[in-house]
Amino acid sequence: MSWLASAGTSGWSWLGALVGAVVGVGLLLVIVGLPVSRRPGLTERLEPYLRDTPRPSRLLNRTESVSVAGVARLVRPLLTDLARVVERLLGGAASVRRRLLRAGMPPDVERFRAEQVVWGAVGALAGVVLGVLAMLFRGASALPVVLLVVCFAGAGIVGRDLWLTRAANQRERRMLAEFPTIAELLALAVSAGEGAIGALDRVCRLSRGELSSELGACLADARAGANLPTARQGLADRTGLTSLSRFVDGIVVAVERGTPLADVLRAQAQDVRESGRRAVMEEGGRKEIGMMIPVVFLILPVTVLFAIYPGVAFLRLAV
Repeated sequence: MSWLASAGTSGWSWLGALVGAVVGVGLLLVIVGLPVSRRPGLTERLEPYLRDTPRPSRLLNRTESVSVAGVARLVRPLLTDLARVVERLLGGAASVRRRLLRAGMPPDVERFRAEQVVWGAVGALAGVVLGVLAMLFRGASALPVVLLVVCFAGAGIVGRDLWLTRAANQRERRMLAEFPTIAELLALAVSAGEGAIGALDRVCRLSRGELSSELGACLADARAGANLPTARQGLADRTGLTSLSRFVDGIVVAVERGTPLADVLRAQAQDVRESGRRAVMEEGGRKEIGMMIPVVFLILPVTVLFAIYPGVAFLRLAV
């Protein structure tokens, strides 16, 4: 008996007990989840007939206590207050709205200010990390770290503004690159017998790009009840391109006065190509001036040194 007791004691295993408990709990859950064990009661059977809408599936219900939407609702008031502070400090809401339209974004200044706050927070976090590292490894004091955090936060806020300007300029450059082709397509459609609105509709359906999207918005404004000059003014406000404004002005004038529209469109396309060629030549001239800096300050001194050094060395030997 003592041998059996010692054998039973030595055969005990906590791992085996844990596995057995897990298996038991799993079997219990399976039994509870069987259809026989979860028969609907009277309330569940009558509820579909007493409600106006069908009961949604429980698989679609979100049971998380903390979700991204909840965190966003908690953070939104703080972002709104900080965005108002940034707006009071920086100002320029009209300029921001105009650049948002030029970049093809909704003209929501508050949302943009909130994005600036987020960029500033990211910059401040980077400044905190660098400041902590400087304090640990360099023994920096607290004041330079605070100044570093403030500078990084300001750099984040200003960087978002510069990024918006860059996005607006890039979009306008893409529109200028698409403009001659769109103008030629419009001229071809008008030459085939289409009217101004019909040609715009056809080109917007057949082409893809930033300019075709803007023309589609202009066409939508015209179909919504606005006259063509009003739709043109909306297009000019959204883009800010002088050539595109002249292009739409030419279309309006040709429609009102009965001028041959195809010739006007071809002339506009040729003007845009000439302006693009001039812009490329001006950019090349600026690059040429910029290339003079390394030539004058790097290459030319080295060349003069190589030319003078042998004579100077010979004079030293002669002396």
